[in-house]
Parts: sequence; structure tokens; C-alpha cells
Amino acid sequence: MAQQLPLSTGTDYDRLAARFRPVFARIAEGALDRERNRTLPYEPIGWLKAAGFGAVRVPKEHGGDGASLPQLFQLLVELATADSNLPQALRGHFAFVEDKLNSHDAADRALWFSRFVEGQLVGNGWTEVGSVKIGEVITKVTPDGDAWRISGRKYYTTGSIFADWIDTYAQRSDTGADVIAAVSTRQPGVSIADDWDGFGQRTTGSGTAVYENAEVAPGHVTPFGERFRYQTAFYQLVLLATLAGIARAAERDIAHEVRNRTRIFSTGNADSVARDPQILQVVGEVAARAWSAEVLAVRAAEPAQRAYLARFGGDAAAEKQANIDAELESGKAQVVVADLVLRATTDLFNALGASAASGPKALDRHWRNARTVASHNPLIYKSRIAGDHAVNGTEPPYVWQIGAGKGAN
Repeated sequence: MAQQLPLSTGTDYDRLAARFRPVFARIAEGALDRERNRTLPYEPIGWLKAAGFGAVRVPKEHGGDGASLPQLFQLLVELATADSNLPQALRGHFAFVEDKLNSHDAADRALWFSRFVEGQLVGNGWTEVGSVKIGEVITKVTPDGDAWRISGRKYYTTGSIFADWIDTYAQRSDTGADVIAAVSTRQPGVSIADDWDGFGQRTTGSGTAVYENAEVAPGHVTPFGERFRYQTAFYQLVLLATLAGIARAAERDIAHEVRNRTRIFSTGNADSVARDPQILQVVGEVAARAWSAEVLAVRAAEPAQRAYLARFGGDAAAEKQANIDAELESGKAQVVVADLVLRATTDLFNALGASAASGPKALDRHWRNARTVASHNPLIYKSRIAGDHAVNGTEPPYVWQIGAGKGAN
């Protein structure tokens, strides 16, 4: 019989969101300045920690909110509307929380849940760049008595610069087995740099982490094969919520600009831009795309919640189907949501004229951020996987890697 552990099945969303909306509003106030000056959001991350945001998925019995996955991603849409960098900065944290939610080890769950409730955050350390080939892992963990030592270098360590721990993909030096190591950032052997050079999402803290014989505590190294099954879908769902929030922010800003614009074109249709039917049509289309993106992002999270619950339901067939659905639906939503949001963040300029290109307004950040987020997990491959399942019934891959091909020099 499946082990009975406290689960996060959902809560009153309106009450939950009401607790965080003042924090989101405060975050939104400084978002433009952070964009202009590339200021990392240490202070906003601190506000979210203090409000308990990192524990919304923790079961109520352990001091969290017990939110469902659709509720988590709805919250992330709201946060992304305030500042799209922040959900992505917390992506690794919520994935690590999800992994602990899927664990059957009650003691390990309790340990990490208490840390999350205290406000501790987890970053991400998975990707290696350079000459590393697909399937290779240069970062190594080595047994050291009851503990471990880790050495290596990771890039795209999104959010780790703000975190207390880094969820690190590594390989055991003694057996060659792939593992996950939870590495404390509060030690001399770990350094993190903000050297992400992308044109969008510039304050996510997506830089380089270096481990130099750093310590990993006993019990903080686990086999990669035990990782929660719908992890790839989960990571994609965070990006979907981020895209939906970007679209909502674009809708907010285009409405504000049109409402307050005093100059008109002689070729227009009214004595004010705010009453020009063609301009209103553009605003309405941006609003419609933003609404659709949000609906899709939240709806796509439902199979992942079913997969989480099925993990403890004792029905292997139901769990497998839920994981297939989670992967396929998150991928199909990615294809559509990316298109909706990229169109919305481009079309907003059709309503505003050349003045919208003003640097201080930074309205271009919405497109730059959306284009950057949409470039994760290539859309063309997601489309192919969905098509292969529709035509041939092929089960989607649950884990994928990036690296140099075998023919690379």
C-alpha cells in the first residue's frame, strides 16, 4: 500500500494571492529601475522570502500553504507581471521543492520543508558549457568519510546567487553514477558570478558557479534516477508562467501609454489616441493574447499536479499517463504561448509610434525578455515531439541534455 504522507492538494487561492499582492506591487515599483541599471533583485528576493513565498507548495502540516501546482503557477504569473526576472530566478528553488514533495523519505522531506518554511532558497547548477559533450558530466562528487566533496563549474546557474543551496547535477568520482548534490552556498569552496550576457532576463542571476573541493553534507547526495519524473515539464511550466506575466505587463504598459498619450497623427481616426478605434483594436489584441497565454499556462499545470498526486496513489499506470500528459501539454502550450507573447510584445509598438522606442521607457524589455525565455528548450523540438506522439504514439522524453555533438571538434 502506498505510504500516506501529507500532500499539497490546494488552498484558497484568493486568500493566498492577497497575502503576496502587496509584495508584488512593491516589486513592480522598482522593476524599471532594475532593468535600466541591471540591478540584481536581492531586496525583492528578500521580501518574498520574508513573506514565505518559497514555501507555498509545502504541505500545510509542515507550515506551508499546501498550494496546488496550478495555484503556484498562477502566483508566478502575477509575480512575472511585476518583474519577469523573479519567477525565473526562483525556478530552481521550486523544482527542488517539488522533488522533496515527491520523496517517500519522510525524514528528508521534513528536514527540507522546515528549511523552506524558514525562508531558505535553492538555486540551480545543472548546465556545463565549453567542450563538454552530451552525456558527459565534468562536475564530480567524491566520498569524504560520511560526507562528500564537490569540484566543477556550472553555467546558467539561475537564481543561485540569491540562494542558500544549489541543486547541482554531478557525477560520482568512484562509481560514475549521475547524482544530485545539494551544495550549501555558505562556504569558502563555492563562488558565484553574475556573468550572464543575454539581452533579456538580465537580472535573473544566471551566471557561473564554481565548486572548489566544497563540502556536501551527509545525506545531501541522491541518485539522479530518483528525481521526480515530471521535472522537465515543471521547468517548462515556470517559463510559461513567466511568458504569461510578460504579456500581462505589456498589456498594462500599452494601456497606460495610450491612455496618457496627447499627440495624434493626422491620418488617425479620432481627436485622441485613447478613442481611436484602430489603436483600441491593437490594445484589445494584446489583451486577448495576454489572457490566452495566462489561461494556457495555468491549464498546462493540471497534468503535473495529477502526476504529483499519482506518485502516492499506488496506480503505476495512472502515474505514467499523468507524466506523459504533463510533458506533452507543457510542450504544446510552450509552442502556442511563445507565439502569443512574442506577437503581443511586438504589436504594442503599433499603437504607440516612434516615441515608444524611448530608451528610458524600456518598453523593448518585454520583447527582449519574452524572446529570451522562449528560446529555452527549442520550440521546434517540442513541436516535433508532440507530432510524433500524435501520429505514432511515441512516449515523450522526460529528460534531455545539451552539449557538444560527437562530431564536434
